[in-house]
Amino acid sequence: MNAHGTAHKYGDHVDTDVIIPARYLNTQSHEELAAHCMEDIDRDFPAKNRPGDIMVAGLNFGCGSSREHAPIAIKAAGVSCVIAKNFARIFYRNAINIGLAILECPAAGEGIDDGDEVSVDFDTGVINNVTKGETYQAEPFPPFIKDMIEKGGLMASLRAKEAAR
Repeated sequence: MNAHGTAHKYGDHVDTDVIIPARYLNTQSHEELAAHCMEDIDRDFPAKNRPGDIMVAGLNFGCGSSREHAPIAIKAAGVSCVIAKNFARIFYRNAINIGLAILECPAAGEGIDDGDEVSVDFDTGVINNVTKGETYQAEPFPPFIKDMIEKGGLMASLRAKEAAR
């Protein structure tokens, strides 16, 4: 499991209200959420983001409300991974639950700039900034979380285990 794409860089304390504004919480459409992802902080994000791109941020990414809509919007937008210096606890859990790959790496959160080409090896936790020729080390996923993300989240993972019985 790997990721490769262009970095979209954000600062510290990006809260769930700017990831997906509250005015769009009345929809369950993942496509609708993706169309408005990050629009209050980066109006151009939905247009410039390409499937596989990587979101990078500073401290406390995903703070604020405990809504699952935020990681759903990011995943539905086609973001393959979110790298941040650290994550708000509830966002971290919600991201894993819906199968959005996220990595905590302060050095990558600091070193990667908007527009850099980035690749991630989820098995090793190695993050390569192809543009700058820099490498950062994140903690790789434990096998059970990697399996959960690969299967599409907690519920999909549980359904797969049940079907295997």
